[in-house]
Amino acid sequence: MIAVQIGAGNIGRGFIGQVLSDAGYELYFADVNDSLIDQLKDKGEYVVELAEDGASAQTISGVQAFHSAKEEDALVQKLAEADLITTAVGPAVLKHVAPVIAKALKQKAAEGNASPVNIIACENMVAGTAELRKYIWEQLTEDEKTESGSFAGFANAAVDRIVPNQPEGQGLKVVVEPFLEWAVEEPSLKGKTPDIPAVTYVDDLTPYIERKLFTVNTGHAALAYVGFLYGCETTKEAMEHPEVSGAFEAAIRETGRLLQIKHGFGEKEQNEYQAKIKGRFSNEYLSDPVTRVGRGPIRKLGPKDRLVRPAVELQEAGERPEALAFVIAAALQFNVTEDGEAVELQNTIDREGYKGALSHYAELPVHHPLVELVAGYLPEQ
Repeated sequence: MIAVQIGAGNIGRGFIGQVLSDAGYELYFADVNDSLIDQLKDKGEYVVELAEDGASAQTISGVQAFHSAKEEDALVQKLAEADLITTAVGPAVLKHVAPVIAKALKQKAAEGNASPVNIIACENMVAGTAELRKYIWEQLTEDEKTESGSFAGFANAAVDRIVPNQPEGQGLKVVVEPFLEWAVEEPSLKGKTPDIPAVTYVDDLTPYIERKLFTVNTGHAALAYVGFLYGCETTKEAMEHPEVSGAFEAAIRETGRLLQIKHGFGEKEQNEYQAKIKGRFSNEYLSDPVTRVGRGPIRKLGPKDRLVRPAVELQEAGERPEALAFVIAAALQFNVTEDGEAVELQNTIDREGYKGALSHYAELPVHHPLVELVAGYLPEQ
């Protein structure tokens, strides 16, 4: 069995690559990072270390790699041979990896190789694989889409594993948290379901994606933005700060209520899940700078992301998302000059005010109830 993991970064190596190697796949990486690809080609292995007492480590061996730009023909050939294609490149990069996958599907069809291939985007977003398929389909004719769709499965996935900021100079080694969760929407797969022990196959992925997005991602955002507001430098400091940890817990209580209303998760089940997330964020080995966790505030204030979406849906369900409104207000005050989105956000606030900026990025009317609620937590301008 051949798996090609596009994206050889920390998530690609420390999560997806490790899981696929453990499942017995012949593992190939593809990336445009010269140093990463050179090291993977030279060593053929790397180390995954768990961020816990004892720091147990595993060597992932027998890996091979392609430079996506410099070795495109060879990469296309391997993708055409693959049983499984996965990505971990970031949502904004999916459109840039789609063309090479499209070429591989066309080559596979031209060679008469109708063996199934499953494509799974392992990104921190809702419906990442559907987004990737949209970009791939843009590269194909109607006939090519029909033919490719006969053998290529596109399964959405929810992935969850914290990879903290990595120290410089450790080469290919990746330090990751012990916990991992990878859920895949099984009905969208082609052929036999891949035998990957660490994967949970589900009929409907939406509840699992939203539980992760509205608990892990919302909670992480709360620690970052409220922590920054209170002068915390790291997520560890934020978890230990009474006001910040209180805001974090209040926010995930609100999203937990939404998940119960929307997807029927039981109160006990949701409380246990929230406690697990709190324990993960309290892991001293996973502490990250709040400026790193909070980077990209414009995306995180978007209408479909971890803050605005659950807050709006709670309001629509007749609830008042006070804690989420406070976190959103903190996000609007995330003023980090090294972060391009944070700079753009502050420039927009200078021009349009807090309410105007939130209205713009959250795609809400300026007098929307959520915008008004958030405004109550913001300083006078």
